[in-house]
Amino acid sequence: MSFDQFHFNPQIRAGIQALGFTTPTPIQQQAIPKVLEGRDVLGLAQTGTGKTAAFVLPILQRLSTGPRGRVRALIVAPTRELAEQISVAIANMGRQTGLHGMTVYGGVSAHHQILGLKKADIVVACPGRLLDLMQQRHADLSQLEMLVLDEADQMFDMGFLPSIRRIIRAIPQKRQTLLFSATMPDDIRHLARECLKDPVTVSVGHAEPLTSVSHSLYPVKEHRKTAMLLELLKPTAMETVLVFTRTKHRAKKLDKVLVNAGYAAASLQGNLSQNKRKAALDGFRSGKFNVLVATDIAARGIDVSEISHVINYDIPDTPEAYTHRIGRTGRAAKTGDAFTLITGEDESMVRTIERRLGKTIERRRLEGFDYDKAPEQQQHGQHKGAPHAQRQHQQHGGRPQHQGGGQQHGGGGQHHGGGHGQQRHGGRRRRR
Repeated sequence: MSFDQFHFNPQIRAGIQALGFTTPTPIQQQAIPKVLEGRDVLGLAQTGTGKTAAFVLPILQRLSTGPRGRVRALIVAPTRELAEQISVAIANMGRQTGLHGMTVYGGVSAHHQILGLKKADIVVACPGRLLDLMQQRHADLSQLEMLVLDEADQMFDMGFLPSIRRIIRAIPQKRQTLLFSATMPDDIRHLARECLKDPVTVSVGHAEPLTSVSHSLYPVKEHRKTAMLLELLKPTAMETVLVFTRTKHRAKKLDKVLVNAGYAAASLQGNLSQNKRKAALDGFRSGKFNVLVATDIAARGIDVSEISHVINYDIPDTPEAYTHRIGRTGRAAKTGDAFTLITGEDESMVRTIERRLGKTIERRRLEGFDYDKAPEQQQHGQHKGAPHAQRQHQQHGGRPQHQGGGQQHGGGGQHHGGGHGQQRHGGRRRRR
């Protein structure tokens, strides 16, 4: 099966070939024909399934004929990072179509966005800034033909549903609407009923984490989490690591600890300016940073196919959030690892996540790790095992040799496994 079955015009086929796309993903196989037919679509798909192309390609096909220089397609996304990611996909796939895309979000000057809206065919927008420009009559959506609501559950989590409803009330009722969500809470079901007309539902593993990801739990006391994280970062194969924390304050603090320990690390959290957020993401994509510490909301829209490990420094609040987090690794036909640090208080959520996975997650212990070290002995911001140039680790090859054990809580007991990994130079992992 190939993209030829969709009969895209030559300009779009050229964009597909330039990107090296050969075989459609399951969500693309299901959604693209229905979107091309003009049907409303409710898409249930998790991160990493290829859903962006599932709506971008049909939009380009539809807009390749008809008038230019007016907003005919609107894609609404929850974060600036995701909006930029979609905009890049439009530019790459539609390079030869002559269609103009425009990205609209807050945190930057509106002047360039106002000018761009005057000639845009496709607008990718975050709800807040778009509403502002609509109210100021800078955004004319009267000719809109297609509306896409991407990551609808995240927009709900971020409190954007009232804004979404205001946008929907202000645009033409005669339109094609596509709604994509990784989960389907009641509020999103209500929204779907409100804005979709006789929709086709396409579903690709929206409730289950990717099967290409290996899951492990590391029981530890709360005050030993940072030391354990540093220990987990030592072994080989951790080339690009995404670390999740519960709060932006903790993300910022942990970033400093990792930098002090010699890692090429950065953080992504809500207090950063747009320029700093972009610098952190660009550095993570390029390999300048090989560890990125982020909160759930800040990490939305990260599209880095080479993430080898996701580490949950703090366990997420819901099994859906766990699915979103670990979906950042094991992408694009690659395998990945998801490590979660847990305390005794996390066991209830662990059981909930295990029910969602349909299996018990392996508990692991680290050889030589001092689980019982008292809090007052902690060295803040430093760690003896830091990968500074003067402390090279012997190369071992292969995955961390952490052996599984039975269910354990909090620390203490025998430690198994261990093993150190490949050398780091100047705080950066030597990339293969």
